Amino acid sequence: MKNRINIFLFSIITLFILIGCGAYSFTGGNTGKAKTIQIDFFRNQAPLIEPTLSQKFTQDLQDLFTRQTNLTLVNAGGDLHFSGEIVDYRINPMSATANQTAAQNRLTITVNVIFENKLEEKDDFEKRFSFYYDYGATQQLTGAVLDTALSEILERITQDIFNASVAKW
Repeated sequence: MKNRINIFLFSIITLFILIGCGAYSFTGGNTGKAKTIQIDFFRNQAPLIEPTLSQKFTQDLQDLFTRQTNLTLVNAGGDLHFSGEIVDYRINPMSATANQTAAQNRLTITVNVIFENKLEEKDDFEKRFSFYYDYGATQQLTGAVLDTALSEILERITQDIFNASVAKW
Protein backbone atom coordinates (compact mmCIF):
# COMPACT_ATOMS: atom_id res chain seq x y z
CA MET A 1 0.00 0.00 0.00
CA LYS A 2 2.79 2.40 0.90
CA ASN A 3 4.45 1.65 -2.46
CA ARG A 4 1.25 2.63 -4.32
CA ILE A 5 1.01 5.92 -2.45
CA ASN A 6 4.64 6.72 -3.33
CA ILE A 7 4.00 5.94 -7.01
CA PHE A 8 0.84 8.06 -6.95
CA LEU A 9 2.63 11.02 -5.33
CA PHE A 10 5.53 10.70 -7.74
CA SER A 11 3.08 10.69 -10.68
CA ILE A 12 1.25 13.77 -9.40
CA ILE A 13 4.50 15.69 -8.85
CA THR A 14 5.77 14.71 -12.30
CA LEU A 15 2.49 15.82 -13.87
CA PHE A 16 2.66 19.22 -12.18
CA ILE A 17 6.25 19.70 -13.30
CA LEU A 18 5.39 18.86 -16.90
CA ILE A 19 2.34 21.13 -16.89
CA GLY A 20 4.37 23.93 -15.31
CA CYS A 21 7.12 23.63 -17.91
CA GLY A 22 4.60 23.57 -20.74
CA ALA A 23 4.18 27.35 -20.55
CA TYR A 24 7.83 27.93 -21.28
CA SER A 25 9.91 27.58 -24.40
CA PHE A 26 13.32 25.97 -24.08
CA THR A 27 14.66 28.37 -26.73
CA GLY A 28 13.33 31.44 -24.92
CA GLY A 29 11.19 32.54 -27.87
CA ASN A 30 7.64 33.77 -27.39
CA THR A 31 5.84 34.11 -30.71
CA GLY A 32 2.48 34.83 -29.11
CA LYS A 33 -0.40 34.07 -31.47
CA ALA A 34 1.79 34.34 -34.57
CA LYS A 35 1.65 31.38 -36.92
CA THR A 36 3.73 32.60 -39.88
CA ILE A 37 7.00 34.42 -40.43
CA GLN A 38 8.25 36.30 -43.47
CA ILE A 39 11.96 37.00 -43.82
CA ASP A 40 12.81 39.08 -46.86
CA PHE A 41 16.13 38.90 -48.71
CA PHE A 42 18.68 41.17 -47.00
CA ARG A 43 20.52 43.05 -49.75
CA ASN A 44 24.16 43.95 -49.23
CA GLN A 45 24.35 47.76 -49.29
CA ALA A 46 27.78 47.93 -47.61
CA PRO A 47 30.57 49.86 -49.32
CA LEU A 48 32.65 46.66 -49.42
CA ILE A 49 30.76 43.68 -50.88
CA GLU A 50 31.22 40.01 -49.99
CA PRO A 51 29.31 38.20 -52.78
CA THR A 52 27.83 35.37 -50.67
CA LEU A 53 26.95 37.42 -47.59
CA SER A 54 23.36 38.41 -48.44
CA GLN A 55 22.29 34.88 -49.26
CA LYS A 56 24.09 33.37 -46.27
CA PHE A 57 22.69 35.89 -43.79
CA THR A 58 19.11 35.56 -45.06
CA GLN A 59 19.30 31.76 -45.00
CA ASP A 60 20.85 31.68 -41.52
CA LEU A 61 18.10 33.94 -40.14
CA GLN A 62 15.38 31.81 -41.73
CA ASP A 63 16.99 28.61 -40.42
CA LEU A 64 17.22 29.98 -36.87
CA PHE A 65 13.54 30.90 -36.71
CA THR A 66 12.30 27.69 -38.30
CA ARG A 67 14.46 25.60 -35.93
CA GLN A 68 13.65 27.43 -32.70
CA THR A 69 9.97 28.27 -33.22
CA ASN A 70 6.85 26.61 -34.58
CA LEU A 71 6.36 29.40 -37.14
CA THR A 72 5.77 28.58 -40.79
CA LEU A 73 8.01 30.45 -43.24
CA VAL A 74 5.99 32.29 -45.92
CA ASN A 75 6.94 34.54 -48.85
CA ALA A 76 4.35 37.26 -48.12
CA GLY A 77 1.90 38.32 -45.44
CA GLY A 78 3.65 36.79 -42.43
CA ASP A 79 2.43 37.58 -38.94
CA LEU A 80 6.04 38.41 -38.11
CA HIS A 81 8.00 40.20 -40.85
CA PHE A 82 11.73 40.87 -41.09
CA SER A 83 13.29 43.10 -43.71
CA GLY A 84 16.39 45.25 -43.97
CA GLU A 85 19.87 45.34 -45.43
CA ILE A 86 23.51 44.70 -44.67
CA VAL A 87 24.88 48.20 -44.17
CA ASP A 88 28.53 47.62 -43.27
CA TYR A 89 31.25 45.07 -44.01
CA ARG A 90 34.52 46.52 -42.77
CA ILE A 91 38.06 45.33 -42.12
CA ASN A 92 40.14 47.38 -39.66
CA PRO A 93 43.60 46.86 -38.17
CA MET A 94 43.25 46.23 -34.44
CA SER A 95 46.72 46.12 -32.94
CA ALA A 96 50.13 47.15 -34.15
CA THR A 97 53.56 45.56 -33.95
CA ALA A 98 56.79 47.37 -33.08
CA ASN A 99 57.33 47.83 -36.85
CA GLN A 100 54.09 49.85 -37.15
CA THR A 101 52.28 47.07 -39.03
CA ALA A 102 49.02 45.42 -38.10
CA ALA A 103 49.29 42.37 -35.86
CA GLN A 104 45.58 41.65 -35.98
CA ASN A 105 42.63 42.64 -38.17
CA ARG A 106 38.93 42.83 -37.35
CA LEU A 107 36.07 42.07 -39.71
CA THR A 108 32.86 43.81 -38.62
CA ILE A 109 29.44 43.27 -40.16
CA THR A 110 26.43 45.48 -39.41
CA VAL A 111 22.85 44.69 -40.40
CA ASN A 112 19.90 47.08 -40.24
CA VAL A 113 16.74 45.11 -39.35
CA ILE A 114 13.12 46.20 -39.57
CA PHE A 115 10.85 43.93 -37.52
CA GLU A 116 7.08 44.13 -37.80
CA ASN A 117 4.73 42.11 -35.62
CA LYS A 118 1.35 42.45 -37.32
CA LEU A 119 -0.42 41.05 -34.24
CA GLU A 120 1.39 43.18 -31.62
CA GLU A 121 2.50 46.48 -33.22
CA LYS A 122 4.09 47.65 -29.97
CA ASP A 123 6.83 45.05 -30.60
CA ASP A 124 7.90 46.61 -33.93
CA PHE A 125 11.42 48.01 -34.20
CA GLU A 126 14.12 49.15 -36.57
CA LYS A 127 17.56 48.46 -35.17
CA ARG A 128 21.16 47.83 -36.19
CA PHE A 129 22.91 44.64 -35.14
CA SER A 130 26.67 44.27 -35.39
CA PHE A 131 29.39 41.82 -34.49
CA TYR A 132 33.04 41.21 -35.34
CA TYR A 133 35.72 38.56 -35.80
CA ASP A 134 39.44 39.10 -35.15
CA TYR A 135 42.07 37.30 -37.19
CA GLY A 136 45.83 37.50 -37.62
CA ALA A 137 47.20 40.12 -39.99
CA THR A 138 49.28 37.46 -41.73
CA GLN A 139 46.11 35.57 -42.66
CA GLN A 140 44.10 36.25 -45.79
CA LEU A 141 40.36 36.73 -45.34
CA THR A 142 39.54 33.92 -47.76
CA GLY A 143 38.70 30.24 -47.62
CA ALA A 144 38.50 28.72 -44.16
CA VAL A 145 39.30 32.01 -42.38
CA LEU A 146 36.42 33.77 -44.16
CA ASP A 147 34.05 30.85 -43.56
CA THR A 148 34.87 30.82 -39.85
CA ALA A 149 34.53 34.60 -39.59
CA LEU A 150 31.16 34.66 -41.34
CA SER A 151 29.84 31.71 -39.32
CA GLU A 152 30.74 33.29 -35.98
CA ILE A 153 29.53 36.78 -36.89
CA LEU A 154 26.26 35.66 -38.46
CA GLU A 155 25.49 33.23 -35.65
CA ARG A 156 25.81 36.05 -33.13
CA ILE A 157 23.86 38.61 -35.18
CA THR A 158 20.99 36.23 -35.97
CA GLN A 159 20.76 35.16 -32.32
CA ASP A 160 20.71 38.83 -31.25
CA ILE A 161 17.86 39.48 -33.73
CA PHE A 162 15.97 36.45 -32.38
CA ASN A 163 16.45 37.66 -28.81
CA ALA A 164 15.33 41.22 -29.62
CA SER A 165 12.22 40.14 -31.54
CA VAL A 166 10.71 37.08 -29.89
CA ALA A 167 12.76 36.47 -26.74
CA LYS A 168 12.41 40.14 -25.66
CA TRP A 169 15.95 40.29 -24.27
